[in-house]
Amino acid sequence: MNFLRNLLAAIFGCLIAFGIVFVMFFIFVTVLGSTEQDVSIKNNSILELQLNRPISDYTGNNEVDPFAGIFEESQSLDEILHAIKIAKDDNDIKGISIKNNFLLAGLAQTQAIRKALLDFKESGKFIYAYADFYMQKDYYLASVADKIYLNPVGVLDFKGLATEVLFYKDLQEKTGIKMEVIRHGKYKSAVEPFLSNEMSDANRTQIKELIGSLWNSMIEDISEGRNISPENLNIIADTLGGRTTEYAKASGLIDDTLFYDEYEAKLRETLELEDDKDLNTVLLDDYVVRSNAKKSHIGDDKIAVIFAQGEIMYGEGGPDVIGQGIINEAIIKAREDDKIKAIVLRVNSPGGSALTSDIIWREIELTKAVKPVVVSMGDVAASGGYYIAAGADKIFAEPTTITGSIGVFGTIPNVKELAEDIGVNAEQVGTNKNSVDYSLFEPMSDSFRKIMQDGIEETYETFLSRVAGGRNITVAQADSIAQGRVWSGVDAKRLGLVDELGNLDDAIAEAAKMSNLEKYGIRKYPKYKTGLEQFMEDFGGASAKVKQEFIEEEVGVEAYAIFKQFKSVMEQNGVQARMPFILEIK
Repeated sequence: MNFLRNLLAAIFGCLIAFGIVFVMFFIFVTVLGSTEQDVSIKNNSILELQLNRPISDYTGNNEVDPFAGIFEESQSLDEILHAIKIAKDDNDIKGISIKNNFLLAGLAQTQAIRKALLDFKESGKFIYAYADFYMQKDYYLASVADKIYLNPVGVLDFKGLATEVLFYKDLQEKTGIKMEVIRHGKYKSAVEPFLSNEMSDANRTQIKELIGSLWNSMIEDISEGRNISPENLNIIADTLGGRTTEYAKASGLIDDTLFYDEYEAKLRETLELEDDKDLNTVLLDDYVVRSNAKKSHIGDDKIAVIFAQGEIMYGEGGPDVIGQGIINEAIIKAREDDKIKAIVLRVNSPGGSALTSDIIWREIELTKAVKPVVVSMGDVAASGGYYIAAGADKIFAEPTTITGSIGVFGTIPNVKELAEDIGVNAEQVGTNKNSVDYSLFEPMSDSFRKIMQDGIEETYETFLSRVAGGRNITVAQADSIAQGRVWSGVDAKRLGLVDELGNLDDAIAEAAKMSNLEKYGIRKYPKYKTGLEQFMEDFGGASAKVKQEFIEEEVGVEAYAIFKQFKSVMEQNGVQARMPFILEIK
């Protein structure tokens, strides 16, 4: 009986394997066939910018990999910006249509795309925008367009920025699961939700000033694009002057209300097409195939661009996690390559492990002695993200970058009350005085708390010294702008935490200037797994993803968000140099 069961299982397994191989072969042949032919782009075409997937700074796609991008769930910011740059001088592209976006991007990423579109307009080509509805970030991007159109029954959200922070003190008391916290920095509010039921004045102050600065940057750009003063834009926001299509048009936020067929007619009119001629549009994903084959920088000498994105964790790292393994490997490779004359480190991280941050910082220090290192900050370069940036020769940030957060903390879960409620008792035995330093099932002792606090203080002092040395200020000066306080890129420049406001291209140009390069190529690091390798790896973990989606659907998005925050804190190991709160700005 066992033999028959094993035989059937083997046969069934082989059938599944053959099925997977057949599907992969079919995909492989299809992809190869598509890559043999360049994307057909007719003359007098419009590039359609529909950004409907999450945007990452970098996906690590290899242009020669036939599976590049096929299995990606996100769009690459660097590919989007490069495509817009190539389209500017592409004679086949006459304009850009921004269509029905629901941007899953950070504010600094959105600002970078907007800046690229501004540069595109200098060619004299047009940009139109159309949507059935505009969320605030979508409208911010659309405000760069020559004309903005909205569905006659559509909605435009324009009311100012806001955010929400959840507090868990009562939840801990009710469940018996609590977080023991040790921190330094009066603004180090990552642990505040576990200590209080209300937001502290210090935390409220920094959040209000932060989102106020971000909003001002958005308003300045929208003001220039729509020729409406910042004062009037704030009045429109305060009075919800864009909440109906009639109000939005009267206030000047949009140019007109059109159905999509009427919008297409506008595009045809702009292109001076006859009625019997087709409107030629090319999707961004298709155009990327063409733009990736064209280089914006060419030269024997190279500048390395190393992307560090995601939480900072000890270990190898990957596309969404900064680990000392993959990042330091890229830094060392760039440092030891004689053709690479400078390095640009692109940081997009809320921070994480203080140990890993310091390991990466050290590698940057060693590299600075050999060739220039310039940092470009993305959406977030806070706490550990700032830690790894602080030692660079020069730091660039977008006006809407969130940075600073120079402070550290530690969190340790404790289930003493829960254990008592369910009848669990833990007894510890050790060989030495401090063998049993901490148990989940016992209250934290004063001696252990002191040891942890000493570690936090030592890490904070180290963090301050790294900042002071990198920014050429005293430790006391670093402390005065630290304490875990979070700043916008604009405020960070005023305080001297960054050198210039600018994007990745600006940082690359500065690196070239520091190296006396006029002609140079770009090499991007790290190199991630190929599209096929990543697909096969993810295929094995598909069940976990299904479980995650099932839980989210059953408990609801809000409850699942709370669960993820709690789970993230429970998984944190060691002293953390991390963004002081999970900030979702709406």
